Amino acid sequence: MPNSPEIGTVVKADLVEKVYDKVGFTRKEAAQAVEVVFEEIKNALVRGEDVRIVGFASFNLRDKKARKARNPSTGEPIVIQPRRVLSFKPSKQLLQSTNRESDESKTP
Repeated sequence: MPNSPEIGTVVKADLVEKVYDKVGFTRKEAAQAVEVVFEEIKNALVRGEDVRIVGFASFNLRDKKARKARNPSTGEPIVIQPRRVLSFKPSKQLLQSTNRESDESKTP
């Protein structure tokens, strides 16, 4: 894809271009559509809701408790503060399709 900063990386502009090509929106409408989808996912997560996109993946926030650890360079004990982490779990369909594609690329 032409807008990718490196080979194998898809950026938001690439998604906008795909929406423009496949749906028939103007580029501005395609950019707005992609932005709305990302914004709605973010807003749902901020509200504490899980996001499940059937056939793609689910996203959810988990609370991690404070825990004790050691600084690897000094060995000094430290406390890792409690935090929220974002979890991404691909759907079975996504995993199957990515495995199928990687299997096909290995065949001569």
